[in-house]
Amino acid sequence: MDSIEKKRFNREPVTLAVPLALQQLLTALVGATDALVLGRLTQESIAAVSLANQISFVLSLFVTTVTGAAGILIAQYWGKGDDKKARYCLCTAIRYVTLISALFFLAAFLWPEQLMRIFTTEEELITIGAGYLRIVSFSYLFNSISQCYLTAMKISGYASMSVWISAVTVVVDVTADIFLVYGFGSFQGLGANGSAYSTIAVEAIVLIWCLVWSVKTRRLAVQASDFAKVSKPLESDLWNIIPSMLASALSWGLSISMHSFLMGHMGTDATAAYSVVGVAQQLVQCLSHGFANGSGIMLGGLLGQNRLEEAKEYGGRFWTVSLFTGLVNVGLIGVVGPLVYNFYVLEPQAKAYLVGMLVMSAFYMFAYAYNTIFTCGVFPAGGDAKYDAVSVLLATWCFALPLALVGCFVLHLPVMAVYVLMCLDEIVKVPFLRWRYNKYIWLKNLTRE
Repeated sequence: MDSIEKKRFNREPVTLAVPLALQQLLTALVGATDALVLGRLTQESIAAVSLANQISFVLSLFVTTVTGAAGILIAQYWGKGDDKKARYCLCTAIRYVTLISALFFLAAFLWPEQLMRIFTTEEELITIGAGYLRIVSFSYLFNSISQCYLTAMKISGYASMSVWISAVTVVVDVTADIFLVYGFGSFQGLGANGSAYSTIAVEAIVLIWCLVWSVKTRRLAVQASDFAKVSKPLESDLWNIIPSMLASALSWGLSISMHSFLMGHMGTDATAAYSVVGVAQQLVQCLSHGFANGSGIMLGGLLGQNRLEEAKEYGGRFWTVSLFTGLVNVGLIGVVGPLVYNFYVLEPQAKAYLVGMLVMSAFYMFAYAYNTIFTCGVFPAGGDAKYDAVSVLLATWCFALPLALVGCFVLHLPVMAVYVLMCLDEIVKVPFLRWRYNKYIWLKNLTRE
């Protein structure tokens, strides 16, 4: 790689990653707004809504799997200049996520109490969470479709548009949350249910904006007739990617739900502290996801053009990027931690748990950045999603989670000991990442003529 290429590399990841990270941050803020606003209401409200949102979190695992798999193919076909196939992949993703979100909507709307009992036995938390869940379930239908369009925006050079959408929705969400949760003037606040209504409004705005963008965009303009078309070769390519990505997403995502399950059975103080730490981590993770998405788009474009040697050189330079991002994550935890500690209204015991969890999060978030840029960016760009699935299965389900479950229900360890055991999954994956990279399984052109 000559000096010109090095300068281009140093500029391009930042050019891609910064708007993508900003968009991720704004999206995280929309998701965290409920917790931020409810944090000034009651400890029970934030704990209940956090547990209820585990349902939308599990839904997001399926949605991000479909959009991620479609995004890999869209990026390569976009780099190749084949708009027709790129558009078909987008239409296919929309079809799949619409069906999936409809199933989750029905479950959350019809059986919210039963879903809440999976995560807690506290009746007050079940009552608050079930009311919130039944209302917010309508937003699932809007959010899933809009995620397909937002993925296409980032790949096709409209990342700044996704940033503007997220910025507007943050303002709307915060304003609506404050008004609906606490009330204003003669309007009586709705408590936790108010944040559910504001989420529906925000997701509807995002979807409408995305649909308008689709109509105005020429190269990825989706027509109603496109949804009736079926291409068996492209469907086959998509399903070659989806199973591995879904296994990875479900393994990781369900482990996060298991973390909520563990904390939910260790009392309201532990649940509330874990909920606040989750907000801090969501905000800090954005930089890692920005660079991961940026690396995937960069490498996907190169691989789609069959520029394999250049892609290989670019991939090698992402090791430095991952280490830098990990160190930045540690610093961000040091900044965000005190802010959330002072903002939320928590009991003294919950505050003590929060401090310990934030300290452990610094180590966790360094390893998270190091792993994520490759397992969610570099590797999937060439269709290698299997490693992420296997590593999550072994590190999380065969190591960290069994230790945490035994610590909680058999040994009855303190809350902080169980939390440390939960966080070991990302850390134990670090030594094996380079070994997989050096196999160059990810260095593939996946497009069809």
